[in-house]
This record gives sequence, structure tokens and C-alpha cells, in this order.
Amino acid sequence: MNPDTIDFFTDQAVVGDPYPYLRALWERSPVTREPHHGVMMVTGWDEATAVAGNAEVFSSCIAVTGPFPGFPVPLDGDLGGETVAGLIDKHRAELPFSDQLPTMDPPTHTNHRALLMRLLTPKRLKENEDAMWELADQVLDDYLASGAGEFISGFAAPFTLLVIADLLGVPDEDRDDFVKNMHHNVGGGVGSTNAKALAHSPLEFLYATFAGYIADRRSTPRDDVLTGMAEATFPDGSIPDPIDVAKVAANVYSAGQETTVRLLGSALKIIGEQPEVQQRLRDDRSLIPNFIEEVLRFESPVKGDFRLSRVDAEIGGVHVPAGTTLMVLAAGANRDPRRFADPDTFDPARSNARQHITFGRGIHSCAGAPLARAETRIAIERLLDRTTDIRISDELHGPADARQYHYIPTYILRGLTQLNLEFTPVDRAAR
Repeated sequence: MNPDTIDFFTDQAVVGDPYPYLRALWERSPVTREPHHGVMMVTGWDEATAVAGNAEVFSSCIAVTGPFPGFPVPLDGDLGGETVAGLIDKHRAELPFSDQLPTMDPPTHTNHRALLMRLLTPKRLKENEDAMWELADQVLDDYLASGAGEFISGFAAPFTLLVIADLLGVPDEDRDDFVKNMHHNVGGGVGSTNAKALAHSPLEFLYATFAGYIADRRSTPRDDVLTGMAEATFPDGSIPDPIDVAKVAANVYSAGQETTVRLLGSALKIIGEQPEVQQRLRDDRSLIPNFIEEVLRFESPVKGDFRLSRVDAEIGGVHVPAGTTLMVLAAGANRDPRRFADPDTFDPARSNARQHITFGRGIHSCAGAPLARAETRIAIERLLDRTTDIRISDELHGPADARQYHYIPTYILRGLTQLNLEFTPVDRAAR
């Protein structure tokens, strides 16, 4: 994997296994510019946390797009008396996804994040977690019946869709419609090299639906989650437009669901591939939380996101000119040998696994991290409860020494397109 010949953003060679490329970058320098698009690739743990934690110097306006399509105006050469910071503020609304929380900078981000935290309260998350057990069983009843099945579409996607529908208070009568409209979007979207996937974004469906809910609850309040969202205000007490609330809900729905599907896929792949690890989890369920942290470190569902330097800066001793696009690579930083010993080995008992930066750092750290952890823990517990063994399908993925897996074709997300499992279900009536 030569960074001079491999284009991380377009070459399929790094989709299946990006880690040799990321290691080659790190060995060159934890902060180094790749030659194909001029992106400064940040693969060191210290350096990545420094960039992600400094919103004043590094704007998030390109967080989910990076070098494509690029900034609307040139940010180098003669700026006509403007500063890079000024141009970012002037033109950021012209960028894709500029209305989504991950691309916002303070003070707009501060206001919209406050709306999000009105939704993700400890009380609401606890209520949602209580419902997850029943939702997991509901999906597993069909999935486990035949003794084999494709895990991503058969369990992970429908389960996470139902969990977030419950969190956001989507009415029961509308949930089938959500599953229908959202399910086909799993695996596409931002960072995809699949034009068809990009053309079928779920955001417009989510915007329209949630804006309608919010407007309805403002005119006719009820004792439900949507009314609480409708009554939420910005920190200064002003009332957001329904579409602003809808966009926060849409971001939770689309981003949270997609990444948790990928996390579940990686977790079950490891459980199916490593029977000794599976048995340890069966014998002692208290090991599951640290197992999940190591999955998050080992296979981050988000390889990385982007920042744009507002001013000249220095990261890890490397000069970063104003106007530089940086990719903060969690997938690289989570395998930085300066932070994690023997980083390419999966160790479910790793003592510092939780130091991974999969959920980000700074003001954009993932507010839904407790939700993702709870979903994954409950899904694993229920799968272990309701099976005596879980195996990878040799017929569909090949023998253990020659497995074949396919990953979604995107430079941002990391996850399997399919995971075919075999298992021996437990008779629930006999439990």
C-alpha cells in the first residue's frame, strides 16, 4: 500500500482492508498530505484528538464531504483581501449537507446541539433502552426461525430502525412506513462511490415527516416525545422553526442508525469468527461492554471525517496552511501503536479500549454514543440468550482460512454489506 500510488478516496483496493494503507501513512508521518486530492491525512491519536478538539481553528463545514465537491471558491492564492475564515463563513451554506449538525460551527452548532440534547436526555435514553429488549426479541423471532440468515438486513437494520423510531416517538402506525423508506438506504449516502446510493438520500423523507410531526404537536400537544421536541427552545429561549427541529431528528435517525448497523455487523463477524471469544461472552456477560469498545476501536464504523483549517496551524510539528482540508482518521488513530499496544490484534480484554476516538472528540463528539452502546449490548445479549452457537456461513463466505467479505464502497463508512450467519436457536418456551 503505497500512499503515492493508492487514492484512498477512489481506489477499491482500500475498501476491503484500509489498514495497511493507513499504517503506511502513519509510518510516513501521523500528519501527512496525500498527493491525489491534497488532503492532509491525520492518522495519529494525539494529532487527531488535537484537530477534532479545536473548533476555533478547524471548521467542520466539510465534515461529511471532504474534498468532494470541494469548497465553492478558491482558498489559496490571491483571496482578494478576504481571509480563509471569512470565506468559510460567507460560502458555507453553498456546501452539501450544510444544514446538518455535523457540518455546523459555533454558535449555530451550539444552538442546534442544545436541541439534540433536549431529546437525548438520560430519562429518555433509559426509557428507550427498556424498550430495546422487546424490540430485539420482536425482530429475532423471525430472524432466528430458520437457523441461518443474513444479519445486516435480517436483524441489524430493522432492529436499529425500530429503536430510533421509538426514541424519537414515531407513532406506531407510521413505523412500517419508516422501515420501508429507510431500509433501502442502508449502505449508501455520504462518502459513497455508488452513484445510485447517493441519489436516494433519506433526508428529504425525514425532513418532511418530522417537520409535519412538529407542526402538528405545536398546534395539538400530546403526552409524547414528539411534543417534547416541538416545545424545545434554543438556549436563548427562542423557538426554532419546525424544519430546524426536523433536521436534528433526521440527523439522529439517519446517522445513528447507519453507524450502529455497521457496529453490529463488525461485532457479530468477530463473534462468529472467534468461537473462544464467543464462549467467553456467553460465560460472562459482564465482558460485553469492553468487547464492544474493542470492536469500536478495531473496526470504527466511521473511518474518519473532515475539517477545514480557518487559519495557519501546526499539528504534530507539521505546518497546516489556512484553507487545508484535513481528514481526521479514527480508523488510523485507533490503531496508533503509540496509544494501543499490538493495535492490529483484536483483544476483547484490552484495558484502554475505550480510549478509541470512534465517537469523536470536542464539540462534535457523538451525542448518541450511549444509545449505540446500549443497542449493541442488548442485541448481543439477546442473540447469545437465544442461540447456543453462532457461526459464519462457510457456504456463503468461504472456509475459515479463505473468507470473502464485501464492504460498502465509501471512503467514510466502514461496514459489511452482508454477513451470513448460521446458529442453533434456543426454544424460548423451554427457557
